Amino acid sequence: MQMKTLQRTALVALVVTVSLMACQKDQQTPDPIEEKEALASRTVGESDAEAEIVYDGIFDDAMGVNQEVAMGGTGIFGRLTACPTVTVTRTVAQLPFPVRVVLDFGTGCVGRDGKFRKGKIIHVYTNRLLIPGAIVETSFDNYYQDSIKIEGAYRIKNTTESPLRPRYQTNVINGKLIRPNGNFTLWNGEKVRTQIEGALTPVMPMDDVFSTTGTARGQVRRDTTNIFWNSTIVEPLIKKMNCRWIVKGTVRTVRENTNSGERWQGVINYGNGECDNRAVVVINGVTYLITLP
Repeated sequence: MQMKTLQRTALVALVVTVSLMACQKDQQTPDPIEEKEALASRTVGESDAEAEIVYDGIFDDAMGVNQEVAMGGTGIFGRLTACPTVTVTRTVAQLPFPVRVVLDFGTGCVGRDGKFRKGKIIHVYTNRLLIPGAIVETSFDNYYQDSIKIEGAYRIKNTTESPLRPRYQTNVINGKLIRPNGNFTLWNGEKVRTQIEGALTPVMPMDDVFSTTGTARGQVRRDTTNIFWNSTIVEPLIKKMNCRWIVKGTVRTVRENTNSGERWQGVINYGNGECDNRAVVVINGVTYLITLP
């Protein structure tokens, strides 16, 4: 009788041990579905941040051409020396506007920011961009930043109501960032960009600071996977003209056509105000580092 009791006890202990080992194994084995969801949401966050920075830089370039069409000295014009070649053409020779400004980087040059650019950026201004009601329409002709080809249309309209708070409506229409391997990001953005510092020193553009609000929607293709998303600026994005990158603010990204739920929404955090090329995206409580272009 005692032997049977000991055998039964040993059997129970064995079952418990096996069960615990199986439980531990289940906890240690990554869930492939969760891994897939996290990767998709992370890809969305990285793609939205990349597009935001690229087209935000085009705004700086449009402002920076010269004081005749905007403020001058911002964007690439605050960082480049010998390139690009700038060509100004007026529709009516006797009138200052409309004016077409072509930034031609030729077969390529490397700026002080370390970026390689080639091709053309084309801006068409209806008036000096600092004047309320002025519009600039931007297009691209075989234009590259490093290995990324940039396409689409970009529109800026001055919607200022108070001279102390200049404001601009910006629209990216069918923006596209194309990688050499055929992967791409499609991006459409509707933003309002308001100047919050530097309005009293118009001849010193590098002390200007802008706050941006608005929404965007995108599609990213990575190999055979296509992901669609919407993004909303939750905390205004802060951009200093003396810095290439957005320095503060948060954006929520939500994937379309998915039943993944709120836990797989992403939150992009651009930092605490310091000028650097770092941001993070938080997905389901996990933080991933992003290197901004």
